[in-house]
Amino acid sequence: MTLAAQTQNKTAVVTGASTGIGEATVRALAATGWKVYAVARRADRLEALGAETGAVPFPADVTNDDDVAALLAAVTEGGGADTLINIAGGARGADTIGNADTDDWDWMYQVNVVGTMKTTRAFLPMLRENGEGTVLNLTSTAGLAAYEGGAGYNAAKFAQHAMTNALRLEEVGNNIRVIEVAPGLVHTEEFALNRLGDKDAAAKVYAGVDKPLTADDVADVVRYAVSLPHHINLDQIVVRPVAQAANHKLIRKQD
Repeated sequence: MTLAAQTQNKTAVVTGASTGIGEATVRALAATGWKVYAVARRADRLEALGAETGAVPFPADVTNDDDVAALLAAVTEGGGADTLINIAGGARGADTIGNADTDDWDWMYQVNVVGTMKTTRAFLPMLRENGEGTVLNLTSTAGLAAYEGGAGYNAAKFAQHAMTNALRLEEVGNNIRVIEVAPGLVHTEEFALNRLGDKDAAAKVYAGVDKPLTADDVADVVRYAVSLPHHINLDQIVVRPVAQAANHKLIRKQD
């Protein structure tokens, strides 16, 4: 059976869809026959993505209860979904704990952990009723090993990683497949810039690295994982560029 045949009548809700890995995931799924609800806060970017891919744009903040309820209602009215892909998230700051910014920590916990919880909680009844539901959470290698200057992001992603594992245990009796994709260094247009707030500082993150991952690379892994026959569960997928053997081991070419 071809991939297109396998994914006919499959529907995914993808959060964080206005940029980076989320945007690339919408494209990857739509290109192989999925119906996709593209969810993010920036309506203009979603509209453009919808026009390009055929995805259904739905502006929403995943940390807002009313927005999540409206999203669930729209997907229900549209015939439901069998797959939830939680990609919304991000990092802010690179301070040590001794210099931690409380607002940055609060934001990271809300968008990475609470937002993932709220969308998952909302869609679980639909996924259970489907009988072959899938939840995929995009975490990070930052949620598997801590590093200096990363404590806030580490804490949020460790929490999201733990939540993913707990969900798999809680929902296996409902035949819900729970997948974690944990990328390492990914060169996207906004991640490092949003984290560091400066173009030069963001550029240094990737300086000298031979072929860091791209959003398309990770999106292809996500697409593969959720397109497999439902009885196959890839519990955890760690994906890094070859140049990054670990969070602390990154090879940079010298000028």
